Amino acid sequence: MEFGVFDHLDRHGGALADYYEDRLKIAEAYDRAGFYAYHLAEHHATPLGMAPSPSVFLAAVAQRTTRLRFGPLVWPMPLHHPLRLIEEICMLDQLSGGRLELGFGRGAAPIELEYYGVDPQDAQEIYAEAVELVLAGLTHKVLNFKGRRFSFSGVPMEIEPLQKPHPPIWYGVHAPESAERAARRNLNVVSLDPPNETPSSASAASSLWRLAMRQRRLWRAAPTSSGTQASRICSAGTDGRNRIPVPRPSICWSSAGRASPAHRQRWLNSSPPSSPKPVATTWSGNSPSAI
Repeated sequence: MEFGVFDHLDRHGGALADYYEDRLKIAEAYDRAGFYAYHLAEHHATPLGMAPSPSVFLAAVAQRTTRLRFGPLVWPMPLHHPLRLIEEICMLDQLSGGRLELGFGRGAAPIELEYYGVDPQDAQEIYAEAVELVLAGLTHKVLNFKGRRFSFSGVPMEIEPLQKPHPPIWYGVHAPESAERAARRNLNVVSLDPPNETPSSASAASSLWRLAMRQRRLWRAAPTSSGTQASRICSAGTDGRNRIPVPRPSICWSSAGRASPAHRQRWLNSSPPSSPKPVATTWSGNSPSAI
């Protein structure tokens, strides 16, 4: 069993420059202590989000550590241009000697998308298309892509990730069905559900991972396999019960953090009552598609 850390970089007072330095020293301590990975949340306009640009902070982590793997949990795709993100991923993976982990998402709080002028109801479609585009850019020398939101023709990919075909991917799960989708594609999973709700998803993923291990020859031969071999558990939080003994999949979860009551309530209530249920996302090879 290996352990990782999920950090919100939430504000607690004092000079911000000193705060960043202290958190980087903590990352160095994680590295010395043998933690497997350091995962960093991205939030905006909230005391939970002192790392609104995870790539900037993680570039510093890459230079202050030698073994610790790291990555965003998650990059909200509606707030990132896919072409720019491809280049940042390649730089971070190369700068760290191949220690980057990828995390993509729609964005947890509609209000944060709205601050950037993004309609939250468009988030799922942007997310699915942008992730497909990013993974195409990471695995091809020339990027050609045509979708509803993004189109590129003949864009040269001058830099590439060190890890092939790309760094490991983390997939957010909220229900057993989403955990099953992740397990079928051999992806790491992350859940922010309360501990009493997480076991159902973990159980669904675990049973499929065991099946995948029994059929591992087929998985290795399949040209559409993501190539991520899940073998770890990532745990976060201070409650010792927040650990699930699942044999194979990587799982990470965390509490909501220490935002002020007023901000937390605004964050939780920011989703319009009429918002449709998010479209389910599955993975085909290395790419997500809405179903």
